[in-house]
Amino acid sequence: MTRKIIAFLFAVALTGAACFSQTTQTAVLEDFKPSTLNQPGQEYPQVNSQGYARFRIKAPQADSVKVSLGLGGRGGTKLTKGADGFWTGTTEGPMDEGFHYYHLTIDGGTFNDPGALNFYGSVRWESGIEIPAHDQDFYALKDVPHGNVQQILFPSKSTNTSRRAFVYTPPGYEKDKSKKYPVLYLQHGWGEDETAWSNQGHANLIMDNLIAEGKSKPFLIVMTYGMTNEVKWGRIKEFKIEPFQTVLVDELIPYVDANFRTLADRSNRAMAGLSMGGMETRTITVNKPDVFGYYSLLSGGVYSPDELKDKSKAKLIFLSCGSKEKPDGVRNAVSALKEAGYNAVSYVSENTAHEFLTWRRSLHELAPLLFR
Repeated sequence: MTRKIIAFLFAVALTGAACFSQTTQTAVLEDFKPSTLNQPGQEYPQVNSQGYARFRIKAPQADSVKVSLGLGGRGGTKLTKGADGFWTGTTEGPMDEGFHYYHLTIDGGTFNDPGALNFYGSVRWESGIEIPAHDQDFYALKDVPHGNVQQILFPSKSTNTSRRAFVYTPPGYEKDKSKKYPVLYLQHGWGEDETAWSNQGHANLIMDNLIAEGKSKPFLIVMTYGMTNEVKWGRIKEFKIEPFQTVLVDELIPYVDANFRTLADRSNRAMAGLSMGGMETRTITVNKPDVFGYYSLLSGGVYSPDELKDKSKAKLIFLSCGSKEKPDGVRNAVSALKEAGYNAVSYVSENTAHEFLTWRRSLHELAPLLFR
């Protein structure tokens, strides 16, 4: 792991923390509706058509309530107490489209919003809010054939336990018992776990829709914990890839190939990851070029031609990020890879930062390019 890559990941993470604008020039429209990620029957939090979010929390004995939004909860919206004991407040500006983590700070204590569903991020279960995106149709739940996401428990001698993974099998997998499929190993970011790509990322719905439209080949997606969260934020340079590389390459992949109908070779195996999962992907694909044929880093650094020299040539290298991250770095890296003869593709998600809409869009662009 190089200092350059570590510095890049810190920079994009800090960019993602600024998930809402500080401008107050636009008049706020009073067309607020409950967030789609609210608990059943809960009216708050709410979102309006401009992307502002409004919160209402009952805490009659509290002296201060703040909503902290973004990666790690930096930034925030102070709420105002009413005579009825409810605290209410609206973000100072519209938030980026897509999914955001948040939590409450009440008199210095950290709490989740009882009105919202919870999602694992920032090394804890955080509240989640969804700002409707203008292009949300590609990850919408539609009347199309659906695949399945199932939990598996696979033996891991290296960690002396059974470990968990989730496997997406595409529509039709259960019917044709003779058909075998390629596999994408898809990694989450720091602070998250193996539930992130299904819950926050809607990876299964993205794939269902692409397959129904004939835009992507059907393939399996395997999502497991990247063993990243034992490393505290700010000390990521101490992360060692070897334990997870052993779990993935020597334990999980053989288990999946033995228990699912896979095309078990390099040409039909891909690895991708977001943020720190991208850093894991980069390191493992460079270390094990005979295992994966397709490489993808989503807001997770870049490859250089020199580090891939004399390795088995990748069939595809896909690099992406949000336009509010460092898009020039991604584009320049892809240009250099192309000049060196690699099949490299860049993608930049417009008007997003280090956040899940960037990664949803990235998966939507990546999937049709895999296993062609």
